[in-house]
This record gives sequence, C-alpha cells and structure tokens, in this order.
Amino acid sequence: MFKSVSAEEAVKVIKSNNRVYIQAAAAAPQALIQAMTARHEELRNVEVCHLHTEGEAPYANPELRDSFHVNSFFIGKNVRHTLKAGNGSYTPVFLSELPLLFKRNIIDLDVALIQVSVPDKHGYCSLGVSVEATLAAIDNATYVIAQVNDQMPRTHGVGIIHVSEIDLLVESNQPLPAHDMVKPSEIENKIGNYVASLIEDRSTLQMGIGSIPNAVLTRLTNHKDLGLHTEMFSDGVIDLILSDVINGNYKGVNRGRALTTFLMGSKRLYDFVDDNPFVEMQVSNYTNDVSNIRKNPNMVAINSAIEVDLTGQVCADSIGAHMYSGVGGQMDFIRGASLSEGGKAIIALPSVTKNGISRIVSTLKPGAGVVTTRSHVHYIVTEYGIANLYGKTIQQRVKALVNIAHPDHREAIDKEYFELIKG
Repeated sequence: MFKSVSAEEAVKVIKSNNRVYIQAAAAAPQALIQAMTARHEELRNVEVCHLHTEGEAPYANPELRDSFHVNSFFIGKNVRHTLKAGNGSYTPVFLSELPLLFKRNIIDLDVALIQVSVPDKHGYCSLGVSVEATLAAIDNATYVIAQVNDQMPRTHGVGIIHVSEIDLLVESNQPLPAHDMVKPSEIENKIGNYVASLIEDRSTLQMGIGSIPNAVLTRLTNHKDLGLHTEMFSDGVIDLILSDVINGNYKGVNRGRALTTFLMGSKRLYDFVDDNPFVEMQVSNYTNDVSNIRKNPNMVAINSAIEVDLTGQVCADSIGAHMYSGVGGQMDFIRGASLSEGGKAIIALPSVTKNGISRIVSTLKPGAGVVTTRSHVHYIVTEYGIANLYGKTIQQRVKALVNIAHPDHREAIDKEYFELIKG
C-alpha cells in the first residue's frame, strides 16, 4: 500500500513564482490541475508549461493572469486563447529536443504534475499514455506530485517509475479524456487513397490523429508487414495490429514492437495498450531522434500543414503571425524519413479550407512560420493528386503544386506567383 494525500494538500507545495510542468495529452492530471487553480487567490506569477493537453485548463482563464501564465511547447485548443489574451506564451522547440531543455537546466522546474497507474506489488507505476518529456521533468523538478488513477493503463517501455521517486501521491478514479474515431469525409478519403498508394509492404509508419491518418489506415488492410514508429497513434492502428498487417517485423529500430511516446483515442485504445508488450512507450528524444527514425527501411512520415507555398515551404504551426499549434515532431520525422533507405516524407492536406480558401498559396501569409523548409519537403498530397517535389527546380515545383491545388484557384495562384517574382 502507498500513503496518499488529498489533491488540495498536495498542491500546497506550489508557491508563487514557481514553474510547473504538466504531463501531456490524455495524461494531464485533472484533479491536480483543478486543485492548483483553486489556489489562484494566494498564488502569483506561476508559470504553467506543457505540450498539448486534453481536458480542462482552468488556469488558462485570462481573469487569472496575475496567478498563472501559460507557456506552451505545443499549443492545444484549451489554451490557444491565451496568446491573444496576453496570459500565455509559446516556446518553439522540436519534440525531440524538449527533454533536453530540462536535462540541460535551460528550463528549471519547481513542480511536475503527473498521472500514473496504480503501483504494482513492487511499488512501480506506469506513466501510462504519455511519456514524452515527463521523465526529464521528473528528474529536473524539485517536487513530483502524482495523481494515481486506477483507470490509467499500465503501458510497457521506459515510462516506469517507483513510488519513491514521487513526493506526493493523490488517489483518483477518473476516465481519461477519450475521442472516438471520426468518419473521414469524401475529400479526406481521396487524400487517403493517394497517400496509401505511396506506402509499400514492409514500410514503417508515422502519423498523427485525425481523419486523414484514419483514411490512410483504412486503406492498408491488404498490406503486409508494416511497422509503427511514431510520436503518437490513435485507434486507427488497432485493427491493423490485430490482423497482423502491422507487426514490426522489418523495422530497423525496436523490431517487433510499435514505438510511440504518447497515445490519444477512445477507451478501446486505452484498453488495448494496457499491459500490451507490443506497444512500447519511449521518451520523445528517442522516438523523435532522426538517427533512430532513419534506421527504419522504407520509413513513411505522414504529416499535415496549414498552408504550402508554390516553392514547397510548409507552414504547420501558425496562421500568419498568429500561433496555432507548434513545431512538434514534424521536422524530426520529415528528416528521418528522408534519410531512411526507401523512405518517404509526406505532407497531406485538403486543397482548401472549410471556407474555400486555397491552402496551396503563391506565398505564405506575412508572419507565417516555416516548419518544413523547401529543401526538406518531398511529397505534397491533396485530394487532387500527388506532387513529388524532391530534387525538383522551383519552376517544376510551381507547376506540380498548381496541378494539385483546387481548380478554382489554380490560375490565380499561378499568376500571383509570377507577379511576385517579376516584381
């Protein structure tokens, strides 16, 4: 047995001017977050830092700006408003390098708020569905507070810590934030078809969550001996694993295992990974290390973008100068796949926004961030086809990208570009 305290008691170690790290994605410990926020009247200038988190983020309320400031390493929907409101900041960092910010004491932590499985008979807990930079945060923080949740799956890999590494434990019984798979649209299915056509048997896959990755995965049922080496995955891979389409037999790293650093999906996913040795959780400076990714033959990285210009520059983190998400692991996997023997780096996106605005553009919006440079990009895929830009001249790229833009915009963006270069 372990000794626990209330969430209210545990968060008393948080003081004004402290920096607090919160475990990412579906592992964000809601009981601790709520208890910390409830102390807003007595706390001042507490910096709360994290990657994307699921669930509520009440400390991000602009009315609590004197108490809390949000520092996002990847901006989630629940804190996106803080940048405009002035109670939030964004720190650009590759996911592969985030643990190094803590290990090298570039960002010192006072408190780490984490969520773990119930300790086993030897006193070991699992970090469950999110490892990312949490082990580095635990090593760096002065205090580690853990929400011990009997609904947190016990995952295999490196995310195992002993209760002796935890300063305060808080018992809870809370379902993890869950997302059921969304049926892809007709456009997303067309994109899925094109992307799937680029994937060969014995390839290793990286993709994220969403309708386009799901559309791709549903088209891989007749493939053979695929692998999984990714920063995250969701429900779409489960049936492919159960049918032996994804078995990892030809991977170059962690062969015979599905490798990831965090998970997000439905309760079915959380049940599937519970005590499942096939799924191996690793730190993000391992999963996203280019030198590891490139060891997988036929590595296929599938990522998204907000807009792509006609020279191949990919903006994936901002809408103009307004930050929207973050760098994340896109460049880690774009580069790793590019250097892999037979690898393919793919950017997949609908040709237009929901409002009909072209996402293939003559030039990126003023202030837009370039996440993947024109020299790194390989394949761009929309519902109108595939543009292979690798090794192509600027003129060849312009033609290829105009051809996969929405027909309503092709002439205009082509004309706009040549007006720009003439000027």
